[in-house]
Amino acid sequence: MLVVGDVVTDVVARHRGPLASGTDTAALIRTLPGGAGANVACWAAHWGCADVRLLGRVGAEAAAWHERELVAGGVRPLLVVDPEAPTGTVICLVDTGAAAERTFLTDSGASLRLEPDDWSDMLLDGVARLHLSGYLLFSASGRALVRTAVASARARGVPVSLDPASAGFLGELGADRFLALVRGVDVLLPSRDEACLLTGTADGAEAAAELSRRVPLVVAKQGADGAVVARDGAVVARVPAVPAAPRDTTGAGDAFTGAFLAALLAGTEPAKAAAEGCAAGALAVERVGGRPPTPAGVVKTTPAR
Repeated sequence: MLVVGDVVTDVVARHRGPLASGTDTAALIRTLPGGAGANVACWAAHWGCADVRLLGRVGAEAAAWHERELVAGGVRPLLVVDPEAPTGTVICLVDTGAAAERTFLTDSGASLRLEPDDWSDMLLDGVARLHLSGYLLFSASGRALVRTAVASARARGVPVSLDPASAGFLGELGADRFLALVRGVDVLLPSRDEACLLTGTADGAEAAAELSRRVPLVVAKQGADGAVVARDGAVVARVPAVPAAPRDTTGAGDAFTGAFLAALLAGTEPAKAAAEGCAAGALAVERVGGRPPTPAGVVKTTPAR
């Protein structure tokens, strides 16, 4: 599987209760590797996909660290080092209350500067599925790359999946523009908020069904309510969530997507693959950060200062 998407540095600040405006709020802070595209790739590898590759763009200051972290996660990194922009950085504010809900402050940096010149049709050699992070759609160069990659994949008969990635950025892009850009995609993996935003429908299942009139298979993540699978304008399966004690919801959707795609590639039918995604999402929310556990024997590293 080839994943094309964002590689960023996450600064995760876990605090309890409201932020104290104008003064200090006590927090536990960690710097971790992240990015929706990179997280999906690592979860797919963790869930048993034997060959996962990632095309992303990073700044020179953190390129070596991110490459090491991806290799440690079982992913083959294909990183473009940007000569001008730094690696993207996301500040993840996580309220450690019962829901462990997170708020992101995002500086996309080099990650949104991926462009068609970074693409080669040879990237699809030996690839059974292309997965695109929706963050690519939030820059002109990224949109051009999506068009190039989808056309290349369709010419080779390689199926394409896409995760919209961000309801906030999606609202700025616009639903009609997004739906035009994802023509040729065969699997769409939105969150409930993203599906509702794209359809103007308040009900997550109805939104997934409506989207499946545009995309052959829609698997909509519903958070604590699990997931719904839709085809041809109808919900064909409802998959329950796996119980979990959340510590940090960062990357839960990425975990779902990575595990779902790994299972789909292994020949699992979509509803059962969605159950695998729910299991991965439950594991993810019980961890801090957006990545799966590092395999035994792999030493974790820290970014250079």
